[in-house]
Amino acid sequence: MLIKELIEIYEVIDDSKVDGEKVKRVFEKSFHENITVKTVYGENGKTDFIKIKIPGESGKINSGKYKTLGIIGRLGGIGARPSVVGSVSDGDGAIAALAIALKLSRMQERGDVLKGDVIISTHICPDAPTMPHDPVPFMGSPIDMKTCNEQEVDKDMDAILSIDTTKGNNIVNNNGFAISPTVKEGYILKTSEDLLDIMMTTTGKAPFVLPITTQDITPYGNGLSHINSIMQPATHTDKPVVGIAITTETAVAGCATGASHFTDIENSARFALEVAKRFTSNGCSFYDEEEFDTLIDLYGEMNHLQTLGKMIK
Repeated sequence: MLIKELIEIYEVIDDSKVDGEKVKRVFEKSFHENITVKTVYGENGKTDFIKIKIPGESGKINSGKYKTLGIIGRLGGIGARPSVVGSVSDGDGAIAALAIALKLSRMQERGDVLKGDVIISTHICPDAPTMPHDPVPFMGSPIDMKTCNEQEVDKDMDAILSIDTTKGNNIVNNNGFAISPTVKEGYILKTSEDLLDIMMTTTGKAPFVLPITTQDITPYGNGLSHINSIMQPATHTDKPVVGIAITTETAVAGCATGASHFTDIENSARFALEVAKRFTSNGCSFYDEEEFDTLIDLYGEMNHLQTLGKMIK
């Protein structure tokens, strides 16, 4: 379980003056040489990107052959000050990702080292802007999505889990989390059976799948509707991406305070941790490689969907 880690991370980020360096200090005993913090400025303010590389026993960091899993905590901001006071629902993805990093660090201290590496990235912004959206307001971001992807997606990631609060919709109506079908190079592929099995094991319930559309896997800025930013990392990589959507029964604004549910965040983080264990030891797959190759042979490449498309007037 990640109960202790979630509480510790929340206590750090629930602060109007929190920044990347304060978060970094939580991990300094374990991975100080593999943690980077970078302040990035945008038109609407600034944020601190934090990236934590957790070396596996035989991962790329140690010149090994095992795969690297990327875990991205997606969000606009962990707070929307001065519009609202306190931590907002939109920050759940960052909390989950950082709690996983803290749990993995403690596992290593106790001798439980994964085979491959895990790279965890997110950003820390306590005063992000908000923006109008139907049915509830969206959290904005101090920086644009292209910059966000450039900072959070790492070339060494062989597959990516993107954790994002996905409550501002009328599509997924359960408290908990849902996983998306795998997205790769403009294709929405079948939902991974391996990941569904892990989800059933960690929750003890039938799995929920997030319905995504072609619009959702295209880049922000093209004028199309997106459920949120959960699938945006898929526009910046040729590796498979799966979204972990933290969900609710009713539509809840990302800028709402008091709307983060501890059990839902812990369930999603524990699921991602179990995926990390299996993926980095070559024990699970995000997609069927042979079937993907057949798709390309039959229908051609779809990676134009990873771009802004034709010139937007």
